[in-house]
This record gives sequence, structure tokens and C-alpha cells, in this order.
Amino acid sequence: MQDEKAFISALLNPGTREAAFRQLVSQYGKPLYHHIRNIVIDHDDADDVLQNTFIKVFSNLSGFKGESKLFSWMYRIATNEAITFINQKAKKSGVTNEQVVQRAVENLTADDYFEGDALQLKLQQAVAQLPEKQQLVFKMKYFEDMKYEDMSEILNTSVGALKASYHHAVKKIEDYINNR
Repeated sequence: MQDEKAFISALLNPGTREAAFRQLVSQYGKPLYHHIRNIVIDHDDADDVLQNTFIKVFSNLSGFKGESKLFSWMYRIATNEAITFINQKAKKSGVTNEQVVQRAVENLTADDYFEGDALQLKLQQAVAQLPEKQQLVFKMKYFEDMKYEDMSEILNTSVGALKASYHHAVKKIEDYINNR
């Protein structure tokens, strides 16, 4: 993508906004979808959250101050949208957020878009047992291979705290997989 400041200017310019936004969706649609899918698990839910994410990005572009990278800002919005989605789903169902994620993992075998094998399903089950923050950190690091510095910007948490969360998550996942 061209220089980020020039691209942001194109996004804010009424004459170039539509074309620039199409380019934004084209470039970031897949990575954001995978990030959201890692959080909400279900394909259809991920599509809904992705759509809401792009609506929020588009509506709030004028408020983007450039204090972080555009990538980080959009991932923060996507993360918040995914967590909000899980919170709302849990509230509607009268269950905890963890139970929403666990149910989604249980339904993975019926998901036409899940291409994993038994070991990948077991990994998803292990991750679903983690506290929400550890799940998020593990998924971003393990599945998305995201750098701690980028995660720090997205989650507004120190690199040290993220490394500790990831370490604890890995230990819990190893215990789960080795003892089941």
C-alpha cells in the first residue's frame, strides 16, 4: 500500500474516499476476517463482525489521529467488535463469554469452513478453556504470528504482560492436551 499518510488522506477526501475504502477492504479484509474468526470461532459470526468492523472503521476515519498504525487501529476495532459480539451473545443466551466460545468450538465439526483435523479441534478446545485475555493473546501470537509490539499497540498492554499471558496460555494448553 502507498505511503500511509497519503492513503489516509485519500480515505478522508470525499472525492477519493470510495476507491480508497475499497482498497482498504481488499487489503485488510482477509487478515481482519481471520483475526475475528479466531476470536468468535464461527464463520457466519465472523462475517457479521467483519462487516460491523468496516462500518466502524469507515464511520470513525475522521477521528483517526495517526498515533498508531492504521493496521493497529483497525485491529483494535475488530478485536473490540468481536469481544462485544461475544458479550452480547452471552447476555442473550444467559451464559458466560467462555461458554459462548466453548459452544462455538463444539460446533466446529459441523462448520463447512473448518478445515482442521482432530488435533486442531483439540487445540481449539484447549484454547477455549483459557481466560479471555489469554485466549486473545494466544490466538494473535500462535495463529496470526503477530509481533508482541503490534499486539501491544492493538491491546494497549505492555509487551512484558503479553509475553507472560502467552507463556501461561501455552502451559495451560499443553496441560490440557497432554491430560485429555
